Amino acid sequence: MASGAILARVSGLSYRYAPNEPIVLRDISLTIREGEIVVVTGPSGSGKTTLLSLLGMMRRVEPGHIRLFDTDVGDASALEIAALRRRVRFVFQKHYLLRSLTALQNVIAGVVANATTDRNWNETRALELLAAFGLGDYASKWPDQLSVGQQQRVAVARSLVGRPDLLLADEPTASLDRMSARLVMDQISEAARTMHCGLLISTHDDRVREVATRCIQISDGTLLPVSTD
Repeated sequence: MASGAILARVSGLSYRYAPNEPIVLRDISLTIREGEIVVVTGPSGSGKTTLLSLLGMMRRVEPGHIRLFDTDVGDASALEIAALRRRVRFVFQKHYLLRSLTALQNVIAGVVANATTDRNWNETRALELLAAFGLGDYASKWPDQLSVGQQQRVAVARSLVGRPDLLLADEPTASLDRMSARLVMDQISEAARTMHCGLLISTHDDRVREVATRCIQISDGTLLPVSTD
């Protein structure tokens, strides 16, 4: 059982895309703590991505509450939301790399400038991550010179470069071969362990469950606990 501080607390959350649409999420309650790797599974269309997007502040909170780092998202001001987004990073199913930037520049773009970061540190950290993902020789490559799997690894590196407190990953290994998937999951696990980062990962990939500290499943819009065995 994880004992770190609570980073995210979801309580009584329900969601539907429009008033007359079927409900997607139903009375969801969930906590994510420092160092936890929570894996959420479920069939396509079950609401996994919707849950992550709500936690990532990409959708407006409907009935219920999401509390991130002691701030209620539903009551937060625009300035508070901006501050929260500096602490939360999202790995999308599609990499969304900027085609006008090299792999290295794309990773650096994941850092929000603040008083504790500088250009040299950002570049050093970005190069370290690219090397860890097996892309040390690809720093100067453009996205269209990379395979789909390589682009996805760059996107994951971009999400980690700023040392987020909470990482939300939507099918991060979907486009990766076995070796690349292992590299990604090793780095994500290290982030949880060394940076005390909390992780929520949606996936269909059984390999991801191997690193989970806790697994949950969405079924008919409801969260169910599942075994990690």
